[in-house]
Amino acid sequence: MDVTRPPLPPFTLESAIEKVRLAEDGWNSRSPEKVALAYTVDSQWRNRAEFVNGREAIVSFLSRKWQRELDYRLIKELWAFCEDRIAVRFAYEWHDDSGNWFRSYGNENWEFAEGGLMRKRFACINDAPIREEDRRFHWSLGRRPDEHPGLSDLGF
Repeated sequence: MDVTRPPLPPFTLESAIEKVRLAEDGWNSRSPEKVALAYTVDSQWRNRAEFVNGREAIVSFLSRKWQRELDYRLIKELWAFCEDRIAVRFAYEWHDDSGNWFRSYGNENWEFAEGGLMRKRFACINDAPIREEDRRFHWSLGRRPDEHPGLSDLGF
């Protein structure tokens, strides 16, 4: 049975914005199993210098990530789109097990299958140490509230 995950390509401005927000919401759940369902079974990733292939590897990767990146809060923003591809920029804040805070900045390029599952994800990410008092992502863990500013509103 084919699985669909709307919105589906080809994307419009509105459907691309919706797809980005749904991806942000999924990642903010910090549930590797839930997040992996947004990707094709044979999805291909490059995340920094790590290559990840398939849903099982995605679950393993995300499990390791969120064991290391504590109190993770992410904001994604649409950068560009066409047909079955979306480019986003993002930032997320997290701390390590020693209490050191970071803001990670990056860009992702996504390619989708007809049914709306992501089949390719290429991410470039840089980590910047920040002081706890310089954090800007303040909401309870989970989905970013609609009234919380986005990246452009925060000046990122």
